[in-house]
Amino acid sequence: MTSGGAVRRYTPADRDELLTLFARAGDGSPTGTLWRHTPSEAAIYLTPYLDHEPGSVFVAIADGALVGYLAGSLGSGAVPSEEDRMVRAISRYLVVLRPRSMPFFARSIVDGVRDKRAGEPAAGEIEDARWPAHLHVNVAPEARGTGLAQGLMAAFQEHVRDSGVPGAYLQTLVENERAATFFARSGFVPYGEAPAVPGLRLADGGRAHQLTMVWPAPDQD
Repeated sequence: MTSGGAVRRYTPADRDELLTLFARAGDGSPTGTLWRHTPSEAAIYLTPYLDHEPGSVFVAIADGALVGYLAGSLGSGAVPSEEDRMVRAISRYLVVLRPRSMPFFARSIVDGVRDKRAGEPAAGEIEDARWPAHLHVNVAPEARGTGLAQGLMAAFQEHVRDSGVPGAYLQTLVENERAATFFARSGFVPYGEAPAVPGLRLADGGRAHQLTMVWPAPDQD
């Protein structure tokens, strides 16, 4: 429990409401949406977790409504890789042909070519046996500062420890200082380089940079 609501494990009955929440939970972030097509973004960052590893998904509730979620994985391979999820979502929804999404993908191609030619590090998932678990966490604007985000994180970290998994990682943006500060308070520390993310732009038009953070699970007594 928190002072402003409760956190519990996801159930299939939450699915429709959670998909609705997904569409607005990122409001106020430095970049907001990715390519401005919520169904395909959910098919990468939410629904595969509900379908393949629901036991690692937690929801936050306030006043009887879902206001936050954490979609996680213990890293067993149950959830397909981010690359596989992205390819499937783009193919299913044909987002590269959608007028609202085309600018993002055009920038992604240009950014990727330029970064590769310049020898810049590439953004993407990490593969490190010390931190096999990973997560995505979001809360609606009205639930920020209530302790529910901390409750979601604590529930997942307990799940990781109880499962005997050695640690977890997450990825946010260097420019999302509020998120980075929250994750640091939850025990995560920066890991590796901070490459620019192809296609992604900040509100001022500048490039956004990936921040990977890791958390080693405490040893079980």
